Amino acid sequence: MSTGRTDAWRLAGLAACFALLTAPALTREEAEEPAPAPVRPNFLIVILDDIGFTDLGAYGSEMRTPHFDAEAQRGVMFSSFHAGPTCAPTRAMLMTGVDSHLTGVPTLEHLMLPEQLGQPGHEGELNTRVATIAEQLSGAGYVSLITGKWHLGRSPTSLPAGRGFARSFILDSSGADNWEHRPYLPHYTRAEWWEDDAPAHELPEDFYSSAFIVDKMIDYLGDLEPDQPFLSIVSFQANHIPLQAPREYVERYDGVYDDGWEALAERRHAAAAALGLIPEDAPPPLLPGSLRRWSGLSPREQAHSAMSRQVAAGMLEAADHHYGRLAEWLRETGRYDDTVVIILSDNGPEYNNPSRSRAFLGWLALQGYSRDPARLGERGTYAWIGPEWAAASSSPLSLFKFHAAEGGVRVPLIISGPGVTARGIAPAFTFVTDIAPTLSDLAGAAPMDGREPFTGRSLTPLLTGEAERIYAPQDAIGLEMSGQSALYRGDYKLTRNMAPYGDGQWRLFNLAGDPGETRDLAGSRPDLFASMREAYGAYEQRMGVLPVPADFDAQGRIDAMGWRAFFENNALALILTGLTLLAAALAAGYLAMKRRRRRIWR
Repeated sequence: MSTGRTDAWRLAGLAACFALLTAPALTREEAEEPAPAPVRPNFLIVILDDIGFTDLGAYGSEMRTPHFDAEAQRGVMFSSFHAGPTCAPTRAMLMTGVDSHLTGVPTLEHLMLPEQLGQPGHEGELNTRVATIAEQLSGAGYVSLITGKWHLGRSPTSLPAGRGFARSFILDSSGADNWEHRPYLPHYTRAEWWEDDAPAHELPEDFYSSAFIVDKMIDYLGDLEPDQPFLSIVSFQANHIPLQAPREYVERYDGVYDDGWEALAERRHAAAAALGLIPEDAPPPLLPGSLRRWSGLSPREQAHSAMSRQVAAGMLEAADHHYGRLAEWLRETGRYDDTVVIILSDNGPEYNNPSRSRAFLGWLALQGYSRDPARLGERGTYAWIGPEWAAASSSPLSLFKFHAAEGGVRVPLIISGPGVTARGIAPAFTFVTDIAPTLSDLAGAAPMDGREPFTGRSLTPLLTGEAERIYAPQDAIGLEMSGQSALYRGDYKLTRNMAPYGDGQWRLFNLAGDPGETRDLAGSRPDLFASMREAYGAYEQRMGVLPVPADFDAQGRIDAMGWRAFFENNALALILTGLTLLAAALAAGYLAMKRRRRRIWR
């Protein structure tokens, strides 16, 4: 070392010693004072309903979602995030971080078989053996709030008010009208809205679901102290049936869908590949032969179908707009930069085509709903997209809601905010049970004693960029809902899809190169197939999965219940209608007979 550099080090050492000698001595109290606690982030979970893998702009959609896309740009968007095949099981897992079969809500209430109902884990509502994330975070000083769809029970122990939420305004039905306080299916006699622990008998005159639940959340957040850490859950009805949206949003998509669902599916597939969400050479999915071809529709049918799709686009854009209002309010109040934002869908796109059910069409007529394309989306109208458009929303994946195919369970997930490194796409496999452990981890919350432990894992290493995956290649993650089943291990997926668009057969796919599930490897990889079947059996045993019959048809069961509910709930109206028609027929017959007699006597 040179003499000059040695002298410099000596001078630096003398200066440091002088600073230590002249510094004021710490008192005993100051010396023992703990370091400041780290700032706890707020959490905002945005739940979208029935949104397909490529329905958001950031995932390659033509639909305008600039506010959701902005969160993707400042955070992480996941390309292999998985939920349940339908809403209630997904929401149970999201709220608890526990497999749905341990929560009491392993399937929809309409699909619970009599021999299953009441069995452990099959109570039909969120049971008390699991803790909600709101209950978990309360121990860390958080206040939890929720507005929008809940669908996990309406008893005192299953409503949000009894599960750790300080304020709530929720819908406990699977859906409802977006403009009025009325149900959307003949299965229900009323729309089950609740504020805290009491039924909400009135909704505002200017009610529109996406606007209202954001307004309500802003009201609840406005009542908190500025430095109060919070968990806020905003659960939109977009895009669950009935599809409804303000006309100005619908008209923004004039002409966009006139070339049909096959063209849209191709565009979405190409966009997903260009973004890196799937491999560039990934083959398109093999869709059921029962799906219609766009060219087979008459021009009138095409125009009506394209307008229904426009309503879906307008409904999602409206939800994005109202989320943007909430984000702006958080900015104006200084909370946005301290808030972790999580945006996800509860399952793949809704495929149901209610027009094939005469009972449902009869119920629509009794309710006074219109299908007029000139008004579709407005108050008093009822729209849906059907399986063909749903397949396009899932593209490049296979099938849609109610099925264990990737299009039914692989959905968008975006996470942004403090502690999240903006790193674009995260391709690692993740599951809906991972959300609650992530929030608990970021908040420093301790697990609740005596409750089921998380079955998911924290996503924090993926959010910070410290790891590329949270599940090892040998880890097996299962899911099941009324026979719709899957097991993921590394790049491989074992799956069984039931009716209406599955055949109940087990298949094996390598999702790394075949996310559309086109090449069944069960025959060429018999050892792997057997190993994964064994792992799935172990999952069923571990979680207490109760089987359904081999020919179980969930949609058929729901349709049958709809028929029964239609006749039970509308018996008086149907009797009066029948008597009116009979009286009209008798009167017409009597008049015809009198005319014949006059002609004879003449």
